[in-house]
Amino acid sequence: MSISDIDAVPNGHLEAPEFYQNVVVMRHGDRFDNFERSWTATASRPWDPPLYKDGLVRAFDTGRSFLDLLGFPFHGVFVSPFLRCVQTAAQVIEALSDGADSNSSSPKVSIEYGLCEMLTNEAIRPNVEPKDRNWDFNIPQLEAILPVGTVDHSIERVYKEMLPWEGSAAVTHRRYVQLFHTLADKYPTENLLLVTHGEAVGVAVSTFMEDVLVYGVEYCAFVQLQRPVFRRGDSYVFGKFEVKLRNDGKDGIKHMPKPEKE
Repeated sequence: MSISDIDAVPNGHLEAPEFYQNVVVMRHGDRFDNFERSWTATASRPWDPPLYKDGLVRAFDTGRSFLDLLGFPFHGVFVSPFLRCVQTAAQVIEALSDGADSNSSSPKVSIEYGLCEMLTNEAIRPNVEPKDRNWDFNIPQLEAILPVGTVDHSIERVYKEMLPWEGSAAVTHRRYVQLFHTLADKYPTENLLLVTHGEAVGVAVSTFMEDVLVYGVEYCAFVQLQRPVFRRGDSYVFGKFEVKLRNDGKDGIKHMPKPEKE
């Protein structure tokens, strides 16, 4: 049992949290079709490009940077079913494993349909979307891309199957925000990495920094969401998520103050 997003702990008394939970939302690496423009014309799955070679390198390097920048381990990794995201997650996990000490265990991994791309023609062009919008994700094949022993089949997906066509960004945004909370609440003692798409990273920033407008998210950009966790008997009570952006401005997220309404 848990209660999410309160401004203060019960009775209004401030107190130190038992710990902080971190949720990192990350965009996939460089997608192949943005470098090989003719690829979609002959691809069997033009809506689902793999990573370009630079994207594989960028994903691995980003995973290595987590070891220096974040200061906490990941317990769970949840991944969009799109190929570029699964390949990104595989590289990140390999990098984390290479840099971890011998006593550290690899995070458990699960493919989560709810982290999929924005299902609109803004994100998936009509000329490449699948016939009858049948995405035909082969989960066992995708799981085989991930490092051996990391996939946890005991994890129950929030979305049991691929989502219907959404048609608008507003629907997608609500889906992402609800999923951030659902996964965090489901695993309240764990730090999570969500490997997803650029829109989700932008939503994570603009939702929890209400005075900020996001206008660009680079490949492998990521944002750290952090909230305090308080124990109440067998339950947990959570504070609000706070956005942790990099001090050097090199987080790959382009943002600006929201214009004031007239």
